[in-house]
Amino acid sequence: MPEVTVYSTRQCPYCRMVKAFLEKHGVEYRDIDAGAEENAAADLYRISGQLGVPVTVVGEEVIVGFDAPRLTEVFGAEPGGDTFDVVILGAGPAGLTAAVYTARKSLSTLVISENIGGQAMESWAVENYMGYRMVTGEDLMTRFEEQARGANVRLELDRVTGVSRAPDGLFAVTTYAGQTFQARSVIVATGRRSRRLGVEGEEKFWGRGVSVCSTCDGPLFKGRDVAVVGGGNSAVTAALEMARIAHHVHLIVRSQLRADPVYADRLAEHENITMHMPYTVTGLLGGEVLTGVRIREAKSGRERRLTVDGVFAEIGHEPNTAAVKDLVRLNDQAEIQVDENCQTSQPGIFAAGDVTSVRGKQIIIAAGEGAKAALEVHAYLMAGEVQAAAKVAVTPPLIPPHP
Repeated sequence: MPEVTVYSTRQCPYCRMVKAFLEKHGVEYRDIDAGAEENAAADLYRISGQLGVPVTVVGEEVIVGFDAPRLTEVFGAEPGGDTFDVVILGAGPAGLTAAVYTARKSLSTLVISENIGGQAMESWAVENYMGYRMVTGEDLMTRFEEQARGANVRLELDRVTGVSRAPDGLFAVTTYAGQTFQARSVIVATGRRSRRLGVEGEEKFWGRGVSVCSTCDGPLFKGRDVAVVGGGNSAVTAALEMARIAHHVHLIVRSQLRADPVYADRLAEHENITMHMPYTVTGLLGGEVLTGVRIREAKSGRERRLTVDGVFAEIGHEPNTAAVKDLVRLNDQAEIQVDENCQTSQPGIFAAGDVTSVRGKQIIIAAGEGAKAALEVHAYLMAGEVQAAAKVAVTPPLIPPHP
């Protein structure tokens, strides 16, 4: 096995998952803190062309981000083929809570996810989860994970590529790594992914100044000028945290602030935060790496340029429904439609959390919906067993004819 090196930052949840993956597979590695060690960020860029973490170097190969499918290809995966009472897609607040509940109901449970913790891992501070005055998203999700693992739940770090239903009623769940698992029921808790800016230069500068995770990549921009795009809670909290790291923060808001007052009121406490409102981003500028952003004032249409080394997009999210979009009904926002019991249009498939049509997108709501979905799965499976038993009971015995 060639030498393995991981470039990470202390607060990056996806860096922690890369290292946990390597440790699970018994892989020794060198860990370099790109946000703290001198010249580490420059080395990271020289090796990978990236200004973002995690980056894993395996001999001559460079793996950018927490790429579970590629890591599985390189270091191997556990064999599939097992049958479970329930397979849960996603390991965020909804998925992990559902797993704890199904395990407590003595249902064999498999959780498949590309990462553990979902969007919650990217939260600098969670101040509205009961039982905590304030907790980081990473710390909260670490506790969720510990509880799920303690409940004898099997966790697979992989990407689900499809779900289908066989004539016998079982679901087949296939993954990027080529594994197939059978399930009597499925809970979809795949959450949402960060929305891209959709502007000129975004693809060119992705990982070279443009990021959707300030928690992960923020330390790489210590002492520099950066921009945060968005007006909700995630954008404002990102701007507040980056104000402690960066030299100056430009907060670019398209229309108006939508963040809770408890966050928005703190902006005035930081002299190194400048808010541009109402402005939209129209382009990203630079050569090999990002050097600036072009913004347009909504009322006058006038454009101006801001000199920045980093841009963090915090403009919302889109649901991850690709694996089941042909099996369940979606609404006009591509969210999975569910009833009050988390049931989808497909019997045996339930859904919970931010991937669903439930309006509230909060950690505490996702966790509650995960618990509901798990209880409904148990009721669904028990009802199926009762029906099967009743069918056997009413079947007349085979009596041989009289000679």
